[in-house]
Amino acid sequence: MNASPEHQRILLDVADLDRRLQQAERQRTAPAQGARINELAKERQEQLRELTALTGARDDIRTELTRLESDVKVTEQRRTRDADRLASSTNPKDAQALEHELASLARRISDLEDAELDVMGRLEDAEAAVATQQALIDTTTAEGQQLTAEAKAQIAAATTEIEHLTRDRDAVTADVPADLLAEYTRRASRGIGVGLLRRGTCEGCRMMLSGTHLNEVRQAAPDAVVSCPECGAILVRTDESGL
Repeated sequence: MNASPEHQRILLDVADLDRRLQQAERQRTAPAQGARINELAKERQEQLRELTALTGARDDIRTELTRLESDVKVTEQRRTRDADRLASSTNPKDAQALEHELASLARRISDLEDAELDVMGRLEDAEAAVATQQALIDTTTAEGQQLTAEAKAQIAAATTEIEHLTRDRDAVTADVPADLLAEYTRRASRGIGVGLLRRGTCEGCRMMLSGTHLNEVRQAAPDAVVSCPECGAILVRTDESGL
């Protein structure tokens, strides 16, 4: 294949644009924040499950406290009723029975109030655990929202850059012969499409050509499309090639 040295040199610009396009495409499809966002999503699911368990335990304690409060109220009402009956009783036997029952009710109320204090302490601890877990979820959510916003901004910027680079590539390749561009594209799809030959070294693969290969390149016509023997890239020759 033959192509003018000028058109061959344009391939270096095309390769640079393609490299930048690939970078922008990676930023668009796989933003840097993606891994951490996925990690946070999993963490948040676990945290929510833990919050559900803690909330359930807290609600059970609240139910227990409500039952105790109800028991205390009922017992106090009974004690008040029995105290009124004792005050109006004229039967010594009935009065004695009421006194025993009042003593029993007093012990019952004391036990219930002790139980209330214990449950109230457990409820305070449970509510603190729920609040702590919710704060942890809020922190995870905030970080996730921040990273998601950053990722969206990066994707938008990358999308805009791709549009600009694509227009630049179209403009650069407008005058490049179709067969030369197709050959570059074919080689690029397999690895390295083009490389500048500088001081006897292919800058595509960073390998120095042997004396034999340099002589072959040196003897090739200026418009001949020559290849790097190491990476297969189109070798672009300039005054810096060391020929």
